[in-house]
Amino acid sequence: MAAPLETLERLASAHADGTRAPSKRMLVIVNPYATTVSDRLKNLVVYALRGRYEVEAIDTTERGHASALAREAAHEGYDVVVAFGGDGTVNEAANGLVGSPTPLTCLPGGATNVYTRLLGIPPEIVDATEHLLRVADDWRPRRVDLGAVNDRHFTFSSGLGLDASVVERVDSHPRLKARLGEYYFTWAAITTFTRRYVLRPPRLVVEAEGHELPGVTAVVQNGRPYTYFNRRPIEIAPEARLDDGALAGAVLTRAHPLDMPTVIWRAFSKRAELTRHRRIEAFGPLTGFTVRSGDGRPLPLQVDGDHIADVEVAEYAVRPGALTVVA
Repeated sequence: MAAPLETLERLASAHADGTRAPSKRMLVIVNPYATTVSDRLKNLVVYALRGRYEVEAIDTTERGHASALAREAAHEGYDVVVAFGGDGTVNEAANGLVGSPTPLTCLPGGATNVYTRLLGIPPEIVDATEHLLRVADDWRPRRVDLGAVNDRHFTFSSGLGLDASVVERVDSHPRLKARLGEYYFTWAAITTFTRRYVLRPPRLVVEAEGHELPGVTAVVQNGRPYTYFNRRPIEIAPEARLDDGALAGAVLTRAHPLDMPTVIWRAFSKRAELTRHRRIEAFGPLTGFTVRSGDGRPLPLQVDGDHIADVEVAEYAVRPGALTVVA
């Protein structure tokens, strides 16, 4: 981390020497427990951003705090809210800004930072900070869609079944998540699959436009890709877009050890399409649909990489243009 911090120090000094006064009020919402965030890093980033913005930074202290801070920032007339953390912090900030003209942007502080990359912001903190400094001179807010499931909005993805079970397990070991990153996700996926989804896995049914798609896992996307493994994008619903007014996704119809190697190979392949696998059923684009438990057992539900509840019914909808972003 030393080299990026030294680079940020030089960047901060360079912009602090500028003569142009900051013209936009910026609230930086910081998750101090995010994978790559530290007090020194936060201070250097804020110092650098003050070369082009009037910046206030606040640390979150509990779940839901980022939503409250973002909602208050919109009410107080801030020009932009920055979510500095992982995708969970971005999700909370977006939920606080739904329907507001106050734009959201991001700084990468988590393990994967999917939404940051979707907006075209570099995944490295120094490059991302420089990017936000340039944005001040090329200010182009735009409206994008949000997905919604039950009473929660999501920025890029949601899911029920195996992927949500993996997220739940990873979230229960934050230190391993921070230290091992994608490799811990991989280990958690393998062990969760073998323990909970080989024998009698929870069943679900996607109900859409009069059709039913039964399976053991459903992934819903508001944008693509679904996630990243290091720098490699994982595509599940490649037709999903942030601003097309629709959701898309896929159902894994069976979780059998004989099927999973080829499912995983297609997920990582640059040429083979996952949705052409015989155990994958694609759906969408759709503006709304329902996912129900197929056997009465509650289903784990995740949004933007955070497990939020176990549910028997998940009602999905899209909220066109519900979020303003600037990147």
